[in-house]
Amino acid sequence: MNYKEVEAFLFSSLPMFQRIGAAAYKADLTTTLAFCAHLNQPQQTFPSIHIAGTNGKGSVSHTLASVFMSAGYKTGLFTSPHLLSYTERIKINGQEIDQNAVVEFVLQNKAFIEDQKPSFFEMTAAMAFWHFAQQKVDIAIVETGMGGRLDSTNVLNPLLSVITNIGLDHTEFLGPDLPSIAAEKAGIIKTNTPVVIGLRQPETQAVFQAKSKEQKASLFFSDELLIWSSETHSIWAWNLTPAPLKMNLPCSELHFPLGGWYQKENAATAFAALQVFANFYPDWNLTPKAIQDGFQNMVAQTGLQGRWEIVSQNPLVIADTAHNPPGWKGAMEQLSQAAAGKPIHMVFGLVQGKDLSSMLQMIPQQTQLYLACPDVPRGMPVAELASQIPSRFQVNLLANSVVEAYQAALNSAGPSGVVYVGGSTFVVADLMKKNFS
Repeated sequence: MNYKEVEAFLFSSLPMFQRIGAAAYKADLTTTLAFCAHLNQPQQTFPSIHIAGTNGKGSVSHTLASVFMSAGYKTGLFTSPHLLSYTERIKINGQEIDQNAVVEFVLQNKAFIEDQKPSFFEMTAAMAFWHFAQQKVDIAIVETGMGGRLDSTNVLNPLLSVITNIGLDHTEFLGPDLPSIAAEKAGIIKTNTPVVIGLRQPETQAVFQAKSKEQKASLFFSDELLIWSSETHSIWAWNLTPAPLKMNLPCSELHFPLGGWYQKENAATAFAALQVFANFYPDWNLTPKAIQDGFQNMVAQTGLQGRWEIVSQNPLVIADTAHNPPGWKGAMEQLSQAAAGKPIHMVFGLVQGKDLSSMLQMIPQQTQLYLACPDVPRGMPVAELASQIPSRFQVNLLANSVVEAYQAALNSAGPSGVVYVGGSTFVVADLMKKNFS
C-alpha cells in the first residue's frame, strides 16, 4: 500500500467523528489501552503535557510546543482535527509525520486494526505515541479530542495537565451543562500532577477543586498566577507584558502572533502553564528568551492555521475556525468591530449537531450570507441550512461549494470590503485546500 491507499483505508475503514458524528464515539478506553499494549506502551516512554478544554486547546498546545522547541527540546505535538493534511495531526519540531511513517505504522499494525476496529481518533493517537517513542522526543504536547476522562489520549501520565475553559459543545456526549462538561474534562487530572485551569468560571470552579483534591493534584487558576501589566492589540497580534503574581517567572513583553480577542486568554493560559512547569520542574531549561521566542515564532515554528487568520487586506478576508457558541460569540463581536460599519460578506456553513440558532443570533446585523456545505459527510446541506436562516439576513447565494461561495463573496465585497469565512473548521479547511495550499 502507498500513502494514498493507506489514507483511503483510514478514512473509509475507521469510524471518524469529524466525518460521521456520534457513530464514531466510543465511551471507554478499552481499545486504546489494547492498542498501546500491542505497541509496547509507547506513551510511557516520553514526558508530556496534556491539554483539554472546550476552546483554545489548539492555540495553547501550539504555543507550548513552540516554547519547548525554542528552548532546544525535541518536541512532539498531537492535535486535531487537521485542515489540509492528515499528517498535520502529528508533528515533531513543527515537521509533520512523514507519509512513509504513516504507511509503516498501518502496515505493521493492519491485522490489529482490522481485528479491533479502533476509531479513527484511537488509531491516530496510538500512531502519535508510537511516532514520538520511535523518534525519542524530549517532550510531547498532547491535545485531547472531544472530552477528557474517556478521551483516547487519557492514557498518558503527564508532567502537567492544562484545561483551557469550559463551554457548551458536544453536549450529547459530555453532558448538558457546564459542571457536567467540566467533570469530563477534569478526567485528565492525575494523581500528584499539577493542573492549570485557564479560565476561572463560577459554574466549574468547584468541580476542578474537588477533582484536584481527590487526586492530590496541585491546582492553579491562571488569574491567580499572572495579570497583564500592559497590553496592546491589533487585528494581527497581541503584545502582552506578564506580571506574575506568585511564581515570578521572569519575562518581558511577549509578542503573540494571533489577533483574535480570545487569544489573550489563551496566551495567559500558556504562560501560566509555563510558570507552573518551570516551578515544579526546574531542571528544564525554560529561559525567558525561549519563552519570548516561542510565543513570537509560534505560527512559523508550528504551522498553526485558521485562528482569526488574516488571509488578505484588500479586501479584508478573515478565516476562523470558531464553531461553537462560546468561540463564535467572541469572533462575531470582533468581526463587527473590524468591519467598522461596512457590510460583512460571510461564507457560512456548518456540520450537523451544532447549535445553529445560537450562532445565528450572534452574527452582526450588517452581514450578507453565502451558504455552503463543507465537504464532509456530516456537512449540513445548503437547502437545510437556508431553511433555518431568519428573514432578517440577506442570503446572496446557496453555493455548490465553499470555494464558489468565497468567490461570490469576494466579488460582492470589492477591494475595500470585508469577507469572513467560517462556521465550521471544515469550511475553513475547504477554502484552504483550494485557495491557499
